[in-house]
Amino acid sequence: MRVLAITQIFPNAAEPLSAPFNRRQLAELGKMCQLEVAATLPWFPGAALAARWSPAGRTTRVPRREQIDGLPVVHPRALYVPRVGRSLSAGLYAGSLAPLVAARRGRIDVVLGTWAYPDGCAAVLLSRLAGVPAVVKLHGSDLNVIARMPGPRVQLRALLPRAARVVAVSRALAGEAEALGVPARNIRVVMNGVDRERFRPGDRAAARAELGLPQGRRLLLYVGHLKQSKGVLDLAAAFAEVAARAPEVDLAVVGDGEARAPLEAALAPLGARARLAGARPHEEVARWMAAADAVTLPSWNEGTPNVIIEALASGRRVVATAVGGVPDLVTGPLVGELVPPREVGALAAALERAALADYAPDEVAAAAARTSWGESAARLRAVLEEAVRG
Repeated sequence: MRVLAITQIFPNAAEPLSAPFNRRQLAELGKMCQLEVAATLPWFPGAALAARWSPAGRTTRVPRREQIDGLPVVHPRALYVPRVGRSLSAGLYAGSLAPLVAARRGRIDVVLGTWAYPDGCAAVLLSRLAGVPAVVKLHGSDLNVIARMPGPRVQLRALLPRAARVVAVSRALAGEAEALGVPARNIRVVMNGVDRERFRPGDRAAARAELGLPQGRRLLLYVGHLKQSKGVLDLAAAFAEVAARAPEVDLAVVGDGEARAPLEAALAPLGARARLAGARPHEEVARWMAAADAVTLPSWNEGTPNVIIEALASGRRVVATAVGGVPDLVTGPLVGELVPPREVGALAAALERAALADYAPDEVAAAAARTSWGESAARLRAVLEEAVRG
């Protein structure tokens, strides 16, 4: 089977840490079929001059072709209109990729779009050009946030039901797809996987020593993008309450994003008890997980977040918000606690309980056992084969 994957969430030379979940699943899929990745980059005339304020400017020097985890990756530039072009994105995206897809007509069996909009919508349009079926994979914010915008929602309603199959990473996302008109018979739930060799219960003291963290204290950990919708400012407010009541508890934040400056300002009064480590390589994230007593993700919306899967595989209990596919992961008090989004008081109380609790990491990992990336990719391949046969 010959697969062309179209995605804007994939690493490149300028952003090597981007979307590790997509990278891992596609890398495993590439071992099972002939896979080429078209990892698109946003572009507009003069983008190189706008590197200070635009992602498009920061990726202008990315090479046209790369080899990533054994996969052949091309980086087509997708035209977009800054600030006002959201409603035009699918058409511009498909038009920008049309020459690439036309050149592969007769050489691919299926087009896989991994992100609903504009990638998935464009994949449906481009699959017609290639004369093959389209499969669209949904991740979370693509339906929980973007699909609520009027322009994208109209296009998703028109195009997503035309995909041969739609793959959701959670039951909640599958329901959102059905609400957009996708027939239930064409929807498949394929959960993301986890690197079980990297994320497993580890020695807390050793991990802290390696990271230069103090021993004998309790540590809460956040890993992810720093943006308001991830609840990072809610976390700062909640941790201030925890810090006042529990002097032995610290917070570490791993990640970067547009909310870094307000987050630093909110945490500054707590001094060394709240540390921002910035974006870290994926292998180092596993050490932070091992060093933590509990991991938190206070998002306002989610798909099936890999940070929770990785935390539980590491044997670390989780405090998270009851949104999207999170309740499918945090299924009981042994593995963690769910709170409503944007409720700082409830979050603070749960964080304090989690930080001070004693538990057996091996029991948490066993209770939350997840599939590997190889198993997840095999299930995705089966859906692609269904679409090709159909």
